[in-house]
This record gives sequence, C-alpha cells and structure tokens, in this order.
Amino acid sequence: MTGPSWTFAKGHGAGNDFLLLPDPGGELDLSADETVRLCDRRAGLGADGVLRAVRCSAEPEAAAMRAEAAWFMDYRNADGSRGGMCGNGLRVLGRYLVDTGRVPAGRFAVATRAGVREVDVPADPRVPVAVLMGTPILPGLGAGRSGPGRDAKTVRVALGDHDWPAVQVDMGNPHAVAFVPDLAALGDLRSAPRVEPAGAYPHGVTVEFVVSHGAGHLQLRVHERGVGETPACGTGACAAVAAYRAVEGGSGPGRYRVDSPGGSLGVAVRSDGTMELAGSAVIVAHGRFGPVRH
Repeated sequence: MTGPSWTFAKGHGAGNDFLLLPDPGGELDLSADETVRLCDRRAGLGADGVLRAVRCSAEPEAAAMRAEAAWFMDYRNADGSRGGMCGNGLRVLGRYLVDTGRVPAGRFAVATRAGVREVDVPADPRVPVAVLMGTPILPGLGAGRSGPGRDAKTVRVALGDHDWPAVQVDMGNPHAVAFVPDLAALGDLRSAPRVEPAGAYPHGVTVEFVVSHGAGHLQLRVHERGVGETPACGTGACAAVAAYRAVEGGSGPGRYRVDSPGGSLGVAVRSDGTMELAGSAVIVAHGRFGPVRH
C-alpha cells in the first residue's frame, strides 16, 4: 500500500460489514496480506471484506465496461482473495458514493468483476438501497429456469456427521444451497462445511443453509467463501431464492423475504428471471489509517 495514510469508511448491509477505500485514480496497490490485516477484527479495522471504489477510466479490469459505468467495485474477501460479486457490498458502495457526493441519488450503474450492475440509492439514507443482481444460473437448468420436472444439479455439504444435498447456483460467484430442518442445530459455522465431491469448487464456495417458512419467507445462515459465517449475504439471499424456486417449481415474478442473523433482505424476481435485492445500507464511520504493518 502506497502513501503514509489513506481515507476509509466503514459500512454495512444487514450486518454484513465492509471497509470502503476511495481510490478514484487507481493509485492504491492493495495486497492480499494488507487486506487480511485490515479485515482483522483485533489487529486491524475489522470487516467481512474490502470495497475499493475506483473510476472505470483508471482501472484496467473495467476497461470493457467504461461506456456503461463510471465506477468499478474492486471487492476483496477477508482472506485477501478477489471476489466477483457481492450484493450487500455493492449496496453499501452505492450508499457511500451518494453520501459523499460522487454520484447523484437515484439509479446508476457500477462495474463489477461479474459485469455491470444497476444500483438504486435514494437520497434518504433511511430508505433501503436496491441493486439489480442479474439472472441466477443453475447448472443443469440454465439462467433463471425452474419448474416442475426440472432437476437442478446438486452437491452434498456436510457438518460433523450430518450432510445434505445442496443446489448449485451461480450469482456471479458460486453458491451451494442446502435446505435443512433447523438452523440452530447446525452449531458453529466458523469452519467451512465439507463439500462432496471434493473437487466441485476448486476455488471454494459460499454455502447457505436455508429453512423455508412458506409464503415467500426464507431464513438462512451462511458460510461465505474466504470469510466464514457472516450476519448476511446478498448474493446468498438471491441464491437461496433461486434454489427454492428450482426445488419447489416456482416460476414467474415473485417477492421473497430472506431473514438472516443480521436482518432481513428483500428479493424480487422479475418476469424475465432477473433478481433485485433490497435492504438497509448504512455508512457508520469515516477515518484515516496509516501504512498496514505486521
């Protein structure tokens, strides 16, 4: 990391918290080790991940998206790895860009490693922030498809002596969604659940454990790839809805409430299969930090 100090902000979406690093000119060289230390909740600032906000014109990764979006979300997991998509992170980043006057309130596009996504940020910070998440891809079904007689591909996820089938869902990052009878009985989710076959996700996977309460109401706990258990997960909420619709044969538009330990998120499925994620996005602090050291 270059420079004697750097500006940051801290924000969260439904308890899923992030460090935001404004880097409009693409000057910040953030290493994996520095990301890990920043996210450390004892030795660093503490977060589930880091969001570097850089103008597309200054970011080589965003070169193909410059005509569609002005800003690029460089998302890093707490283990230092680069992430493709983060729904809660994108909502928090959108809130930050509006609150700091970098973008007017309303709808605007943000580039991510999973493509361009549209964010809707109201001027009132108390109003939920929404993001168009794109269309879920279920191996074996394709993009957003579900219905009677269709079979989504599954793996098995295990905790201790128990294992469950899990629906594979791609939301710009990989998910495995298992439906279980009781979330509390899962116990500690700090360690990653085992996935079988072992080579199904060579770069890791985010695992959702979901209970259905019927009438468009799901509840989940999530172990995020590269992070551990988090209070909420935006792409995970969308993946849970996609898996539920695949298993139950849902089709057409629909609205769902997805509860997690950090709060509730709303997922709306449009007639074309695309999903919109909405929920709280709050900036809680601003500050500066010095060079990241061991």
